[in-house]
Amino acid sequence: MAMRKDMGRRRRDNRDEPKPDWIPKTDIGKAVKAGTITSVEEIFDQGKKILECEIVDHIYPDISEETLEVSSTQRMTKNGRKMQFRAIVLVGDKKGHFGIGAGKSEEVRPAIESAVKNAKRNLVSVPLGCGSWECGCGKSHSIPIQVIGKLGSVKVTLKPAPRGLGIAANEVVKKVLLFAGVKDVWSFSRGRTRNIYNTAMAAGNALQQLNTIRLKGGWETKKDETTETGTQVS
Repeated sequence: MAMRKDMGRRRRDNRDEPKPDWIPKTDIGKAVKAGTITSVEEIFDQGKKILECEIVDHIYPDISEETLEVSSTQRMTKNGRKMQFRAIVLVGDKKGHFGIGAGKSEEVRPAIESAVKNAKRNLVSVPLGCGSWECGCGKSHSIPIQVIGKLGSVKVTLKPAPRGLGIAANEVVKKVLLFAGVKDVWSFSRGRTRNIYNTAMAAGNALQQLNTIRLKGGWETKKDETTETGTQVS
């Protein structure tokens, strides 16, 4: 019986090998590597998107990663059932930036690596603040206003909370808020919250709502200042 040529060979473990030098392919990447752009807010202010995950690694080298879920998926092809692994990964610097990504592959490790790259390309900047009338400290430990995020059947509501309360949320929403840098918040979740991806994305969409709301003078307005509609902004 003929022996296979690759029998007895071990797969090469390249986890400890140094990463190759990053060669940017986009104008934003070249500007980041040159030091012209030092934050993702500058990229978003230009109306650009993050197309290279290395941009985030260069700006925030201490960014954290956590795998929320690894599940198996199947789809029917003409050759039969094809199974893949789907990974959901959360990244963030816990200082106002986070991202959620999903990746698929026939093996677990490539699926996680793909999800990490996707999460970094989907990085979101969160304007933190203090919108709780019970606290009123004006420091960035909570969120400025109440926001609601939805995905599928899951609906997540986030409300400002006073300092010292912590994060009153389920496990998935709590992880998203921690990676985003939120320290105190009330949350209410509705729908099929057992779906980890929908729950995480609903929480992320709620935080993203803070970037779509525009106030006169920004979030750091004084209590006595009024908007054009005459309502006070705290």
